[in-house]
Amino acid sequence: MQKLESQLDELLAQYQQLKSDNAQLRARTAELVAERNRLLEKNELASHKVEAMLVRLRGLELKK
Repeated sequence: MQKLESQLDELLAQYQQLKSDNAQLRARTAELVAERNRLLEKNELASHKVEAMLVRLRGLELKK
């Protein structure tokens, strides 16, 4: 009986640790998803700026 109680205590401790780890991983995942979205938006903006610069440069070449 003592062994069973000991195993149960160990199992409960492992459960609590896994529950905590899972919560931390979910929080980190949410942070990474938010960062990814921010970087995608930043990349899209940079892409539009580069495209606009290329259009202006092409316009300047045509005027020569």
